[in-house]
Amino acid sequence: MVSNVSHVLAVEDVSPVTLNDHWSRLARLILLASMSAVGSVGNVFMISAVMIEDYLRKRGNTFIVNVALADLLVSGLVIPASAIVILAGLRDSLGVCRFQWFIAVWCFLVTVLSMAAVAWENYFRLCYSMDVYPKLTRTKITAILLSIWTICGCVSGMQFVSDFSFDYCTRKYLGLIPYQATVGVVLVFLPISIAFFCYIRAGYQVRRYKARSSFKAPITFNWDYALMQTNMYSLIIFLVFWLPFGVVLGVGNVRQVRNSVFYNLAWLAISKSCINSIFYGILNRHFRGAYVNLFQYCCCKTTVSFSRRQRPECFRPSGDVRVHIIPGYNMYCSPQRAQEGGRSKRSASARANGREVYEL
Repeated sequence: MVSNVSHVLAVEDVSPVTLNDHWSRLARLILLASMSAVGSVGNVFMISAVMIEDYLRKRGNTFIVNVALADLLVSGLVIPASAIVILAGLRDSLGVCRFQWFIAVWCFLVTVLSMAAVAWENYFRLCYSMDVYPKLTRTKITAILLSIWTICGCVSGMQFVSDFSFDYCTRKYLGLIPYQATVGVVLVFLPISIAFFCYIRAGYQVRRYKARSSFKAPITFNWDYALMQTNMYSLIIFLVFWLPFGVVLGVGNVRQVRNSVFYNLAWLAISKSCINSIFYGILNRHFRGAYVNLFQYCCCKTTVSFSRRQRPECFRPSGDVRVHIIPGYNMYCSPQRAQEGGRSKRSASARANGREVYEL
């Protein structure tokens, strides 16, 4: 089997594991290491942002975390595996290739279904009353996520059944066309269609709401709409990276496609997992603010300090107060004492230059 792989690769000097052999070994290693580092850190930041940002800390955003988790598996397992093979000085490895493709297909299907769930959740959050959204309980979300990972894992594992699915590593078997078409329609085309329908429907409903003169949208409603737009752009970016490979994959069932085109487009699709978190930081203010706080917390310093001229007794006896940058960590006194401190601050307020000035 390995000899067959080497024979196929010798034609065009391209490998599904170690990329194009015409590139220098150092260049390929730097490229893969950079992709893995940027993608892993970005996806960890994206997951952490939902946990620490007050607005993002909602049950429905668990599906966004699921997308980031799938991307983290790709950037933390698939790409480093190729770097290890290059460091070992190997030309190719069939075992590593199959491991990579199993994880890649698994995470791809999880991402598609999770994005459909994100669009469905955004639609209900924006277009239905507040009584409907609480029905999405933690138990239901957990059951949905476990079902997604289980179903996608079983489908990804079926590709290693002989002559059942196409052979990505050696490209010797086309597999059963009806099975592949069924998977493509049920687990890819249908969820993406549902996602776009939810986004289009939600956008239409929101425009109708805003057209009414009596409708005054609260700030949280505008934030939800902005997050929905970010999720929609993420889906479009996902299609931009994966659609070319999907087209080549479909054409490969009819006519021969060069290995260089096939594997280069496959790696282009995989690289999407390394930049998705960056787009969230660019397009959404809450993710961007959380990234800044996380960067300061991890890379600069863990606390900020400022002097206080008057401090309640519940604070530390030192001359300054240290406040964590991450929201939710500023808990230095009991609720009763904090309330007493708040009353003392309000009583110490004074009017200066036409504005209320509160002493800390």
